[in-house]
Formats: sequence, C-alpha cells, structure tokens
Amino acid sequence: MPTHLTHWGAFEAETDGRSLNSVRPWSGDPDPRDLIHNVASAQHHPTRVLRPAVRLGWLEHGPGSGSGRGTEPFVEVSWERAIDLVSGELGRVYAEHGPSAVYGGSYGWASAGRFHHAQSQIHRFLNTLGGYVAGWGDYSYGASGILLPHVVGTTGTIMKGATSWDVISRTTDLFISFGGLSEKNSGISSGGIGRHPARDAIRRAVARGCRFIDISPIADDTYAEAKAEWIAPLPGSDAALMLALAFVLDAEDLADRAFLSTHCVGFDQFLPYLRGTVDGIPKNPAWAERLTGVPADRIVRLARDMAASRTMINLSWSLQRQQHGEQPIWLGVTLAAMLGQIGLPGGGFQHGYGATADVGLPKRVASAPSLPQGHNAEASGIPVARISDMLLTPGREIDFDGRRITLPKIELIYWAGGNPFHHHQDLARLRRAFTKPATVVVHEQFWTSTARHADIVLPATMSFERHDYGAGRNDPAFFPMPALTEPAGEARDDYAIFSALAERLGRGESFTEGRDVMGWLHHLYEAWRSRLAECDIEVVDFDTFWGSENIAIPVVDKDQVLFSEFRRDPGASPLSTASGKIEIHSSTIARFGYDDCPGHPVWIAPDEWLGSSGARHLHLIANQPRTRLHSQLDIGDTSQKAKVAGREPLRMHPQDAATRGLSDGDVVRVHNERGSCLVGLVVSDAIRRGVVQLSAGAWYDPDPDDPSFCRHGNPNVLTADRPASSLSQATTAQHALVEVEKWLGEVPEVSVTTRPPRLLDASSHDQSR
Repeated sequence: MPTHLTHWGAFEAETDGRSLNSVRPWSGDPDPRDLIHNVASAQHHPTRVLRPAVRLGWLEHGPGSGSGRGTEPFVEVSWERAIDLVSGELGRVYAEHGPSAVYGGSYGWASAGRFHHAQSQIHRFLNTLGGYVAGWGDYSYGASGILLPHVVGTTGTIMKGATSWDVISRTTDLFISFGGLSEKNSGISSGGIGRHPARDAIRRAVARGCRFIDISPIADDTYAEAKAEWIAPLPGSDAALMLALAFVLDAEDLADRAFLSTHCVGFDQFLPYLRGTVDGIPKNPAWAERLTGVPADRIVRLARDMAASRTMINLSWSLQRQQHGEQPIWLGVTLAAMLGQIGLPGGGFQHGYGATADVGLPKRVASAPSLPQGHNAEASGIPVARISDMLLTPGREIDFDGRRITLPKIELIYWAGGNPFHHHQDLARLRRAFTKPATVVVHEQFWTSTARHADIVLPATMSFERHDYGAGRNDPAFFPMPALTEPAGEARDDYAIFSALAERLGRGESFTEGRDVMGWLHHLYEAWRSRLAECDIEVVDFDTFWGSENIAIPVVDKDQVLFSEFRRDPGASPLSTASGKIEIHSSTIARFGYDDCPGHPVWIAPDEWLGSSGARHLHLIANQPRTRLHSQLDIGDTSQKAKVAGREPLRMHPQDAATRGLSDGDVVRVHNERGSCLVGLVVSDAIRRGVVQLSAGAWYDPDPDDPSFCRHGNPNVLTADRPASSLSQATTAQHALVEVEKWLGEVPEVSVTTRPPRLLDASSHDQSR
C-alpha cells in the first residue's frame, strides 16, 4: 500500500485514484495515532470547497464592502475569472498602497509536505510582488519565543537540542512536568512524524524507577504509562509554586551555588525578591499555599526531592499561553539552574516534552529541503497574535521586545494555510476586525469559518492530491509523497494558483524559475544532496528516493543532552544570550522598563483566575484537542465521534456539575462577558474542582444575529484578546473565567460542519441581475 505523511503520523492508503477508500497506520510506527482516520472521511465531505467562489457583496460592489463577510452567499466562478479578480485586486493594492497594505497570513500547518508548505508558497509569491506585512512569532509558544532568547538563547537550539528520550529513559530519576506531558500533543509534529518514540521511553524510565509528577489542573493530560503523581494548583498560579520551590532550595542551602556563579548571571539580583527583602513578602511555601492551593508541606517535600534526584523540569508550551506567561517559563529555567543539573544527562530543563513529537528526537545533520521564500522587502510586521488590533486600530503604537511598533493599515489580507477563526482570541472582535480590509482572499480545502469570512475563496488540494515530500522537525524519516488521488472538484495546489497569478502579474519567471512541481522537487532534493555530500554525508539520488518508502536522515548524536557543551566549558561554548550565560536577571529586559515583565522572574496575578478578589466563576482551560490537529479536519470521523450532541465536549468535575444541576450529556451554555457557546457536557473527576476544560478547534459557527455566540463550542468566543505582556504581545488563549448553565431552549443546528454556505452559480447570478 502507498504511504503518505501527515503532521500526526504516516499512513498506508487504499485508493481507487479518485478517493482514499481507507487508511491504516504505517507499519513502521510503534505508536500510531487515531487522527489518521480523519483523512479519508474528509476528502469528499459536503463542506469541501470544489470551485472558486466570490462573496456576492464583493462581486457586485467591489473592494471595500466588508460588512457582509460571514453572512452573505458566494457566487461560484471559473478559474479564469477568479485569477482575473485576484490579480486585478493585487495589482491595484500594490500600485495604490504598496506592500505595507498587504498582510500575508499563514500559519504553517496546512501540509506536512515541504514543497507545498502553504506558508512558504504564499510568502514566496508575495515577495515576488514587493513584500508583505509579516506576522512575527506564533501562537504555540509566542511568549517563550521572545523570552527565551534573552534567558537561555534561541528557541531553535532548545527545541532541536532537547535531551533525547532515550537518555531520559536511562538517566532521569524525577521527571516534573508543569502543564502536563500530553500524549495527544506529542503525537503531532510540524512537517510530519514517522515514528512516535515517547511512550516506549516513558515505559522504560518507569520500569527503571523514574518518578513522574504532573503539575496541572487536568489529571489525564499525561501518558498513563508515566503513572504520574498529580498535583493540581489553581490554574495560573504556577509561577507562585515555582517561587516557593526556589525559596526552599535557597533557604535549606540545596541550591548549587557553584553552577549559579559560573554558568548564570543575575541570581544575586533575584534573591532579594525571592527572600522578600524588597517587598516584605517572602515567597515561601505558606505564601504559595494561599495562592496555589498546594499544601506547604508538599511544596517543601517536592523541593527536597528535586535536589536529591537527577531531575528533569519540563515546561509545557501551554504554560505560557496566559497573561504573564513568560514568568513560569523563566522560573522553570531558574529552578533548573538552582539545581545545577543543566547539561547533565537526564537533568536540567526542557520546554516542550509532550508539546510536540519532535522535542526529544536527536538533532539531524540537516533539515529536509524546502521551497525558498525569498526576501521580504517590507519591513513592517506585527506580533502574530495582534491581528485584530492591527485591523481595528491602524496607526496605534505598541511595545514589543524593546521596540515601539506602529500597526499598519491593511487593505488586503491574503491567507493560505491556517484558520484564524479557530485560534485567535475573542472571535466576535476578530469578526469585527475582518470587516475592515477592502479584500480578503483565502485558499482553502473546506468551508471553514475563515473561508466564510473571505471575499474570494480558491479551492486548494489536500496533501495527498499532489506530489510532495516530507519530514518533520528533527524526524529522521524522510518520505516521498506522490499523489494518491486526483484533486476533488476543481481544486488546485497553491503552487499552481500562485504560478497563474504571478504570470498574470508579470512575475511568472521570478516565482516559478521555469520549473513545475516535479522539477522543483528534483531540483531542491539534488541541491540538498550535494550540500550533504560536501560534508561527507551520502544519501541516495532523487529517483531512488522517489521510488522508496522513506530514507533516513542521519542524526548528530542519539545520546543528545541539552547544553552539555555549555556545561563543560561556558567560555568556549557560550549561549546566544547577551552575557553568554543563563540570565536569571536580564539587564536587557530590565532596560525595557515593562511593569508586566521586569528584569527577573516574578509572581504577577493574572486578571482572570480563581484567586481574583470575589471570583466565583469556573476557570476555563482551552487546550489542544485529542481528536484533531488544531481545527484541521474537524469534519473527519475521529473528530466527529468525540462530539457530544453534535458539539465540542466540555469536561467538568462531578461536584461542580452537581452544584449546577447538570448531568453527563447535557447541552450547556458556557458564557462570560465576551461571549458564549453551546457544548456537550462530560462529567469527569480528571478535572480539578473549579476548572472546566474545552478544547480549541471546533469550527466557529456563530449565530447570524450574534457573532459572540458559537453554536458549536469554540472556546475562543470566551477568551480575552489581551497580550501576555508588553515584552511578547503573545496570545493568552489558554485561560478565561466562565460560568456554565444548562441550555433550556431549542438546541440550534450546527451548520458549519454539515454543509457549505449558500452557493450561487455564475450564470444564475448574472441572470438574476
């Protein structure tokens, strides 16, 4: 059976050339994931975009008529007319406003294939036209992505250089994970994953005697094989817990003072705050117990165990997707530095075990080849999570990593790859923001809410409907990905669409360089192969690779340990921080003068949490789903089977449900001052009391008269569009305070996952006019 790579694993397919009839896990994966079963069931779903379509109001009135986005019908047109409309509008905007008026939206998860990587395709295309306003950073670890370069160096070094799972299985005695060690998230990797190794490594570690401790409001957000002890602080209070652990290490002389003096800077500036000499508040376990709910004696015992063991401190990406999310990450690094085990096998810290499948895989000698994006001549950009601010308040200045950024005025949004109406906060606000540009163009496979809020929708192929190749970050398995079926309807791949537009705009040669898809795949592969040969690394030629199941990209060191060279000689192998060392106090950040992110890690209470004065609500955790990647293929079988009453499930502790007169399976309304949504209730004692959990990714299905009300259960109608801090301007979409009540009215239909918007054909539209 032919194989194909996805972000959540490889599969083997049965196909008749038109459809995927069935898929099964690739035989080479020891721990395959059920998400592959979303693929075949989605290909010919009724919500598939089959032909180019133009929103009726835009077609009749032209650019600038954005008020009907999300509500008006679409007119299906020919590809010729669609290319005319898009190229004409691009030409107008670039001529009248320049590249500073074009936002190149993409989020990079559209395909595991490296050539048809939507982000590379759209950015290369817009760069041939003069550039675009970029989105800086990401939603996954936006706060960390800005903080960590100041504290320990580039995030790429940390993620790719993580101590390998094999080393953990042999050497770690105590594995403490703040924010979970998620089985579902570690099944996924950007660019794909061939083999999932974490479960087996955890089994081996436990068999050897390693203890796992899960510090999270969700008990089962870790591998069952870890047999983890569950500690459940109040959500948002992790920084307070970490400070108390640091207090014990300092007070009981358990900190490694030698390591702190030779490999770190700023510990002496942090100590007065920790001890309470600057504010009169010692950050001791009794103080932390009042904030976290974790007993003081348990905090003391945990700190002593950490100092007595080879301890790995794992910091989930979810930990920093909250207001002041930089602080627990910075404090996790500080704790590891105080233990003095950074750079030792099995000890230190990591940001992201359980967050993605590639963290813990040994670094490869080279990444897989990919399409060059070219140079973006436009200097302006925004922190990626500030898109609503940009559209609603152009010209406003904001802080960002020591700079002042002016938000540009956007005339045209071009989106290929991604679904902002899934992952952005406060979706009613985003919907208002999307009325502002003159034109929104989207490439999509399905009628997601983002497509429904566009003016021109161009049907894109799914990854198995086109030729490509793929290998995820750090994954040594490099797969050829020949097309398995013909495209659905009139769908075209992004490269074909951009090639036609570039040709129409006089940039055809700049974009294509005279190559078709197979020409590019061969060219990029052989150039990559030549670069490896210069380093005395041999891989097979393209034709041999293309006819294989996969080939292996060699790894640098299977016994990889993060920062081992830095530990051996910090002078010869410095970090890429300002000092070359671990910065417990950053003079750079201190100079920025941000009240919400000072020069060393601190406790700052979030605006919304259960410790707020007078708070009598439930704390919502909007985490990643188990049954899909973000919002991808929400219409697939695996995702749909997990729905309750046709909507996203909300988990709640039994006592919280009983207090509200709620039962398992009820349709309930989750609400706060920003919005509300309908969900299906699942009662579970795996959730801390006072907390509810609603995964992100349900396709946003707003009520026509109230965009703040989602009939399907997208939690981002509830989350606040506030940044983590002035430093990062990152998303805080993980947390919100809410209330839950039983829905007593008629239960409305969920339409976004069952049928497309109203579609008119061009001839009937012309006749009606």
